[in-house]
Amino acid sequence: MTESLKTAMIFAAGRGERMRPLTDTCPKPLLEAGGKPLIVWQIERLAAAGVETIVINHAWLGARIEAALGDGSRWGVELRYSPEREALETAGGIAKALPLIGQGVFIAVSGDVFCDFDYATLRDRADVLARSEEPGLHLVMTPNPPFHPNGDFALIDGKLALDVRPRYTFGNIGLYDTRMFRDLAPGTRRALTPYYRETIAQGRASGELYEGRWENVGTPEQLHLLDMELRAR
Repeated sequence: MTESLKTAMIFAAGRGERMRPLTDTCPKPLLEAGGKPLIVWQIERLAAAGVETIVINHAWLGARIEAALGDGSRWGVELRYSPEREALETAGGIAKALPLIGQGVFIAVSGDVFCDFDYATLRDRADVLARSEEPGLHLVMTPNPPFHPNGDFALIDGKLALDVRPRYTFGNIGLYDTRMFRDLAPGTRRALTPYYRETIAQGRASGELYEGRWENVGTPEQLHLLDMELRAR
């Protein structure tokens, strides 16, 4: 495993409004499907890919996340926590967590995504990003789900493109270079979308299409269906 792929970040600071009332008393990443919290499925897949350190940001009921997951030793990883008083969105969350992430290229995933993606397959792409003179990113795209039929970005010969069709949906799995966020003051609330568009426009963003099992678990109904599917396995 390349040094670049030994660190990951899981985004877990969202309020989970569409999951209410379930998230009124439980942080969304701790909602269970198939007998374990959504975020644990991600931790297990990252650990299986050789990731050693996982940084988790949290805001809503964050103490419950730390209490439930502990130090990560049961999965053979080190869990580090980046608490946010109010959710800073994705780029803001990364900027605040940089002291815990360190330097270089890291994996970032959402704590409420369920997938069978093999994170170890990102190794070569992480090496390419790490050797680049300018910071770039790599996004894992998926076929457009019913709730997002128009997609986000196009893929042309392994490069992401703007304002071109057909477009695919960003699967909330990405590789990022910490140099992208060095000028963003910790505590700033900012999304990643402007970074995507700028980096894509400058030709420094690659991508791939993943057509395996992937689901953004956003509603109680989706959670219930996923739970039934996993229990049937």
